[in-house]
Amino acid sequence: MGRHILVTGGAGFIGSNLIDKLLSKGDSISVLDNFNDYYNPDRKRLNIQEHLKHPNYKIVEGDLRDDSKMDEVFSHGPFDGVVHLAAMAGVRPSLEQAAYYMDVNLNGTQKLLDRIAKHCPKARLAFGSSSSVYGGRSGESFKETDRIDQPFSPYAASKAAGELICYSAHHTNKLQIVCLRFFTVFGPRQRPDLAIHKFCKLISNGQPIEMYGDGSTKRDYTFVGDIVDGIIASLEYDLPGYDIINLGRSEPVVLIDMIRTLEKHIGKKAEIIQMPMQTGDVPFTYASIEKARRVLNYEPKVTFDEGVKRFVDWHKSLASSAQAVEVRA
Repeated sequence: MGRHILVTGGAGFIGSNLIDKLLSKGDSISVLDNFNDYYNPDRKRLNIQEHLKHPNYKIVEGDLRDDSKMDEVFSHGPFDGVVHLAAMAGVRPSLEQAAYYMDVNLNGTQKLLDRIAKHCPKARLAFGSSSSVYGGRSGESFKETDRIDQPFSPYAASKAAGELICYSAHHTNKLQIVCLRFFTVFGPRQRPDLAIHKFCKLISNGQPIEMYGDGSTKRDYTFVGDIVDGIIASLEYDLPGYDIINLGRSEPVVLIDMIRTLEKHIGKKAEIIQMPMQTGDVPFTYASIEKARRVLNYEPKVTFDEGVKRFVDWHKSLASSAQAVEVRA
Protein backbone atom coordinates (compact mmCIF):
# COMPACT_ATOMS: atom_id res chain seq x y z
CA MET A 1 0.00 0.00 0.00
CA GLY A 2 1.35 3.43 -0.95
CA ARG A 3 2.07 6.33 1.33
CA HIS A 4 -0.01 9.46 1.82
CA ILE A 5 2.10 12.51 0.95
CA LEU A 6 1.26 16.19 1.30
CA VAL A 7 2.97 18.42 -1.27
CA THR A 8 2.79 22.17 -0.75
CA GLY A 9 3.29 24.08 -3.98
CA GLY A 10 2.28 20.91 -5.79
CA ALA A 11 0.95 22.68 -8.89
CA GLY A 12 4.27 24.37 -9.60
CA PHE A 13 7.29 23.34 -11.63
CA ILE A 14 9.08 20.96 -9.27
CA GLY A 15 5.96 19.94 -7.36
CA SER A 16 3.96 18.81 -10.37
CA ASN A 17 6.90 16.81 -11.75
CA LEU A 18 7.32 15.19 -8.33
CA ILE A 19 3.64 14.26 -8.17
CA ASP A 20 3.81 12.61 -11.61
CA LYS A 21 6.30 10.15 -10.16
CA LEU A 22 4.68 9.71 -6.73
CA LEU A 23 1.33 8.84 -8.32
CA SER A 24 3.05 6.36 -10.65
CA LYS A 25 4.55 4.69 -7.55
CA GLY A 26 1.10 4.19 -6.02
CA ASP A 27 1.20 6.98 -3.43
CA SER A 28 -1.83 9.06 -2.49
CA ILE A 29 -1.27 12.80 -2.82
CA SER A 30 -2.78 15.86 -1.16
CA VAL A 31 -1.76 19.28 -2.46
CA LEU A 32 -1.93 22.81 -1.12
CA ASP A 33 -1.22 25.50 -3.72
CA ASN A 34 -2.43 29.09 -3.88
CA PHE A 35 -2.05 29.53 -7.66
CA ASN A 36 -0.70 33.03 -7.12
CA ASP A 37 -0.02 35.34 -10.04
CA TYR A 38 3.78 35.41 -9.79
CA TYR A 39 3.33 33.93 -13.25
CA ASN A 40 0.19 33.02 -15.15
CA PRO A 41 -1.78 30.60 -12.91
CA ASP A 42 -3.17 28.90 -16.02
CA ARG A 43 0.28 27.37 -16.52
CA LYS A 44 -0.04 25.63 -13.16
CA ARG A 45 -3.52 24.41 -14.06
CA LEU A 46 -2.02 22.80 -17.17
CA ASN A 47 0.62 21.19 -14.97
CA ILE A 48 -2.01 19.34 -12.93
CA GLN A 49 -4.68 18.57 -15.52
CA GLU A 50 -3.76 14.87 -15.59
CA HIS A 51 -3.41 14.72 -11.79
CA LEU A 52 -6.99 15.88 -11.36
CA LYS A 53 -8.20 12.72 -13.12
CA HIS A 54 -6.39 10.46 -10.66
CA PRO A 55 -8.42 8.88 -7.83
CA ASN A 56 -5.50 9.22 -5.37
CA TYR A 57 -5.12 12.98 -5.83
CA LYS A 58 -6.74 15.78 -3.86
CA ILE A 59 -5.99 19.50 -4.01
CA VAL A 60 -6.87 22.47 -1.82
CA GLU A 61 -6.44 25.89 -3.40
CA GLY A 62 -5.17 28.18 -0.68
CA ASP A 63 -2.33 29.82 1.19
CA LEU A 64 -0.12 28.32 3.90
CA ARG A 65 -0.90 31.33 6.09
CA ASP A 66 -4.68 30.78 5.84
CA ASP A 67 -5.74 28.74 8.87
CA SER A 68 -9.00 27.59 7.30
CA LYS A 69 -7.20 26.23 4.23
CA MET A 70 -4.63 24.53 6.43
CA ASP A 71 -7.47 22.94 8.42
CA GLU A 72 -8.97 21.71 5.17
CA VAL A 73 -5.82 20.13 3.78
CA PHE A 74 -4.86 18.52 7.10
CA SER A 75 -8.34 17.01 7.33
CA HIS A 76 -7.15 14.78 4.45
CA GLY A 77 -4.43 13.34 6.72
CA PRO A 78 -2.70 11.91 8.57
CA PHE A 79 0.29 12.07 6.24
CA ASP A 80 3.30 9.78 6.07
CA GLY A 81 5.41 12.51 4.51
CA VAL A 82 5.32 16.20 3.63
CA VAL A 83 7.25 17.89 0.81
CA HIS A 84 7.28 21.63 1.37
CA LEU A 85 7.85 23.42 -1.94
CA ALA A 86 5.41 26.33 -1.57
CA ALA A 87 7.30 29.63 -1.41
CA MET A 88 7.75 32.98 -3.02
CA ALA A 89 10.62 32.27 -5.39
CA GLY A 90 13.14 34.34 -7.31
CA VAL A 91 16.11 36.44 -6.30
CA ARG A 92 15.38 39.63 -8.22
CA PRO A 93 11.70 40.02 -7.29
CA SER A 94 12.62 39.51 -3.64
CA LEU A 95 14.67 42.72 -3.73
CA GLU A 96 11.46 44.69 -4.33
CA GLN A 97 9.16 42.69 -2.01
CA ALA A 98 11.42 41.64 0.85
CA ALA A 99 8.81 41.85 3.60
CA TYR A 100 6.30 39.83 1.58
CA TYR A 101 8.89 37.14 0.86
CA MET A 102 9.67 36.87 4.56
CA ASP A 103 5.99 36.68 5.46
CA VAL A 104 5.21 33.88 3.01
CA ASN A 105 8.43 31.90 3.29
CA LEU A 106 8.94 32.14 7.05
CA ASN A 107 5.45 32.52 8.54
CA GLY A 108 4.04 30.04 6.04
CA THR A 109 6.73 27.50 6.92
CA GLN A 110 6.19 27.97 10.66
CA LYS A 111 2.45 27.45 10.29
CA LEU A 112 3.08 24.26 8.36
CA LEU A 113 5.51 22.98 11.00
CA ASP A 114 2.97 23.71 13.74
CA ARG A 115 0.31 21.67 11.91
CA ILE A 116 2.66 18.76 11.34
CA ALA A 117 3.60 18.73 15.03
CA LYS A 118 -0.07 18.71 16.00
CA HIS A 119 -1.57 16.34 13.44
CA CYS A 120 1.15 14.02 12.13
CA PRO A 121 4.34 14.36 14.20
CA LYS A 122 5.79 11.14 12.82
CA ALA A 123 5.59 12.40 9.23
CA ARG A 124 8.91 13.12 7.56
CA LEU A 125 9.28 16.62 6.10
CA ALA A 126 11.42 17.42 3.06
CA PHE A 127 11.94 21.19 2.99
CA GLY A 128 12.75 22.73 -0.38
CA SER A 129 15.73 24.99 0.24
CA SER A 130 18.07 26.57 -2.30
CA SER A 131 21.69 26.87 -3.38
CA SER A 132 21.22 30.63 -2.95
CA VAL A 133 21.83 30.19 0.80
CA TYR A 134 25.56 29.84 0.06
CA GLY A 135 25.86 33.47 -1.09
CA GLY A 136 28.68 34.71 -3.29
CA ARG A 137 30.98 31.72 -3.22
CA SER A 138 33.57 30.83 -5.85
CA GLY A 139 36.15 28.15 -6.38
CA GLU A 140 35.45 24.84 -4.69
CA SER A 141 32.13 23.02 -4.65
CA PHE A 142 29.60 24.03 -1.99
CA LYS A 143 29.36 21.62 0.93
CA GLU A 144 26.50 21.29 3.39
CA THR A 145 28.87 22.24 6.23
CA ASP A 146 29.85 25.58 4.61
CA ARG A 147 28.72 28.81 6.28
CA ILE A 148 25.45 30.31 5.03
CA ASP A 149 25.39 33.57 6.98
CA GLN A 150 26.03 35.93 4.04
CA PRO A 151 23.00 35.67 1.72
CA PHE A 152 22.92 37.97 -1.32
CA SER A 153 19.15 38.53 -1.45
CA PRO A 154 16.01 38.45 0.71
CA TYR A 155 14.99 35.24 -1.06
CA ALA A 156 18.27 33.59 -0.09
CA ALA A 157 17.94 34.90 3.47
CA SER A 158 14.40 33.50 3.71
CA LYS A 159 15.59 30.05 2.65
CA ALA A 160 18.50 30.07 5.12
CA ALA A 161 16.10 31.18 7.86
CA GLY A 162 13.65 28.47 6.78
CA GLU A 163 16.31 25.86 7.50
CA LEU A 164 16.80 27.32 10.99
CA ILE A 165 13.05 27.27 11.64
CA CYS A 166 13.03 23.63 10.58
CA TYR A 167 15.85 22.83 12.98
CA SER A 168 13.97 24.55 15.79
CA ALA A 169 10.89 22.41 15.04
CA HIS A 170 13.04 19.30 15.04
CA HIS A 171 14.62 20.23 18.36
CA THR A 172 11.43 21.26 20.16
CA ASN A 173 8.92 18.83 18.66
CA LYS A 174 11.21 15.98 17.52
CA LEU A 175 10.03 16.35 13.92
CA GLN A 176 11.94 14.41 11.26
CA ILE A 177 13.17 17.00 8.73
CA VAL A 178 15.58 17.00 5.80
CA CYS A 179 16.43 20.32 4.09
CA LEU A 180 17.20 19.88 0.40
CA ARG A 181 19.29 22.59 -1.24
CA PHE A 182 18.26 22.61 -4.90
CA PHE A 183 20.75 23.86 -7.51
CA THR A 184 19.31 25.71 -10.56
CA VAL A 185 16.56 23.29 -11.51
CA PHE A 186 15.41 23.23 -15.15
CA GLY A 187 13.27 21.09 -17.41
CA PRO A 188 9.65 20.79 -18.63
CA ARG A 189 7.19 23.09 -16.81
CA GLN A 190 10.01 25.39 -15.67
CA ARG A 191 8.83 28.80 -14.47
CA PRO A 192 8.74 31.31 -17.36
CA ASP A 193 10.82 33.89 -15.47
CA LEU A 194 13.87 31.60 -15.25
CA ALA A 195 16.70 32.07 -17.73
CA ILE A 196 16.49 28.88 -19.78
CA HIS A 197 12.74 29.27 -20.28
CA LYS A 198 12.90 32.99 -20.92
CA PHE A 199 15.82 32.70 -23.35
CA CYS A 200 14.20 29.78 -25.17
CA LYS A 201 11.04 31.77 -25.83
CA LEU A 202 12.91 34.89 -26.99
CA ILE A 203 15.37 33.04 -29.24
CA SER A 204 12.54 30.99 -30.75
CA ASN A 205 10.64 34.21 -31.54
CA GLY A 206 13.69 35.95 -33.00
CA GLN A 207 13.82 38.48 -30.17
CA PRO A 208 16.99 39.66 -28.39
CA ILE A 209 18.00 38.29 -25.01
CA GLU A 210 19.60 40.26 -22.17
CA MET A 211 22.75 38.64 -20.79
CA TYR A 212 23.79 40.01 -17.41
CA GLY A 213 27.56 40.25 -17.09
CA ASP A 214 30.14 39.03 -19.60
CA GLY A 215 28.71 35.52 -19.93
CA SER A 216 31.24 33.96 -17.56
CA THR A 217 28.91 33.32 -14.60
CA LYS A 218 28.32 29.65 -13.87
CA ARG A 219 25.32 27.69 -12.67
CA ASP A 220 25.04 24.07 -11.61
CA TYR A 221 22.02 23.33 -13.80
CA THR A 222 20.16 20.24 -12.60
CA PHE A 223 17.41 18.47 -14.51
CA VAL A 224 14.07 18.34 -12.72
CA GLY A 225 13.80 14.56 -13.04
CA ASP A 226 17.03 14.15 -11.09
CA ILE A 227 15.77 16.55 -8.41
CA VAL A 228 12.54 14.53 -8.17
CA ASP A 229 14.54 11.33 -7.66
CA GLY A 230 16.50 13.06 -4.88
CA ILE A 231 13.34 14.27 -3.14
CA ILE A 232 11.78 10.81 -3.21
CA ALA A 233 14.98 9.24 -1.87
CA SER A 234 15.01 11.82 0.94
CA LEU A 235 11.61 10.53 2.10
CA GLU A 236 12.94 6.98 2.34
CA TYR A 237 16.50 7.00 3.72
CA ASP A 238 17.62 6.48 7.33
CA LEU A 239 17.19 10.08 8.49
CA PRO A 240 19.14 10.99 11.63
CA GLY A 241 16.41 13.38 12.81
CA TYR A 242 17.49 16.54 11.03
CA ASP A 243 19.67 16.76 7.95
CA ILE A 244 20.78 19.04 5.10
CA ILE A 245 21.58 17.66 1.65
CA ASN A 246 22.60 19.32 -1.63
CA LEU A 247 20.81 18.20 -4.79
CA GLY A 248 22.64 19.32 -7.92
CA ARG A 249 24.56 17.91 -10.87
CA SER A 250 28.01 19.06 -9.70
CA GLU A 251 28.95 20.25 -13.21
CA PRO A 252 28.68 24.06 -13.45
CA VAL A 253 27.87 25.45 -16.90
CA VAL A 254 29.10 28.84 -18.11
CA LEU A 255 26.26 31.22 -19.07
CA ILE A 256 27.43 31.71 -22.66
CA ASP A 257 27.62 27.92 -23.08
CA MET A 258 24.04 27.63 -21.84
CA ILE A 259 22.99 30.10 -24.53
CA ARG A 260 24.94 28.20 -27.21
CA THR A 261 23.28 24.94 -26.13
CA LEU A 262 19.85 26.54 -26.44
CA GLU A 263 20.78 27.84 -29.91
CA LYS A 264 21.78 24.32 -30.99
CA HIS A 265 18.51 22.71 -29.96
CA ILE A 266 16.26 25.57 -31.06
CA GLY A 267 18.05 25.88 -34.40
CA LYS A 268 18.40 29.67 -34.21
CA LYS A 269 21.14 32.09 -33.19
CA ALA A 270 20.58 34.40 -30.24
CA GLU A 271 20.83 38.16 -30.50
CA ILE A 272 22.58 39.03 -27.23
CA ILE A 273 22.39 42.39 -25.46
CA GLN A 274 25.03 42.57 -22.74
CA MET A 275 23.87 44.11 -19.47
CA PRO A 276 25.67 44.82 -16.18
CA MET A 277 25.50 42.22 -13.41
CA GLN A 278 22.39 42.63 -11.27
CA THR A 279 22.22 43.09 -7.54
CA GLY A 280 21.47 39.82 -5.79
CA ASP A 281 22.96 37.58 -8.47
CA VAL A 282 25.79 35.27 -7.47
CA PRO A 283 28.67 34.58 -9.87
CA PHE A 284 28.86 30.84 -9.36
CA THR A 285 27.01 27.79 -8.02
CA TYR A 286 28.59 24.35 -7.69
CA ALA A 287 27.08 21.55 -5.63
CA SER A 288 29.10 18.99 -3.78
CA ILE A 289 26.86 15.92 -4.05
CA GLU A 290 29.09 13.49 -2.20
CA LYS A 291 26.69 13.40 0.75
CA ALA A 292 23.65 12.87 -1.50
CA ARG A 293 25.48 10.02 -3.23
CA ARG A 294 26.40 8.47 0.10
CA VAL A 295 23.12 8.71 2.02
CA LEU A 296 20.52 8.82 -0.77
CA ASN A 297 22.26 6.80 -3.45
CA TYR A 298 21.60 9.90 -5.57
CA GLU A 299 23.15 10.04 -9.01
CA PRO A 300 22.07 12.64 -11.59
CA LYS A 301 21.31 10.87 -14.85
CA VAL A 302 20.40 13.61 -17.34
CA THR A 303 23.25 15.59 -18.89
CA PHE A 304 22.87 19.33 -19.37
CA ASP A 305 22.74 18.92 -23.15
CA GLU A 306 20.07 16.23 -22.98
CA GLY A 307 18.09 18.23 -20.42
CA VAL A 308 18.08 21.31 -22.64
CA LYS A 309 16.93 19.19 -25.58
CA ARG A 310 14.05 17.81 -23.51
CA PHE A 311 13.12 21.30 -22.36
CA VAL A 312 13.17 22.73 -25.89
CA ASP A 313 11.06 19.82 -27.16
CA TRP A 314 8.54 20.47 -24.37
CA HIS A 315 8.52 24.20 -25.11
CA LYS A 316 7.89 23.55 -28.81
CA SER A 317 5.04 21.16 -28.02
CA LEU A 318 3.50 23.70 -25.66
CA ALA A 319 3.80 26.50 -28.19
CA SER A 320 2.17 24.41 -30.92
CA SER A 321 -0.58 23.07 -28.67
CA ALA A 322 -4.10 24.45 -28.70
CA GLN A 323 -3.71 24.57 -24.91
CA ALA A 324 -0.68 26.85 -25.00
CA VAL A 325 -0.83 29.56 -22.37
CA GLU A 326 0.61 32.96 -23.17
CA VAL A 327 2.95 34.26 -20.47
CA ARG A 328 2.06 37.66 -19.13
CA ALA A 329 4.92 40.12 -19.00
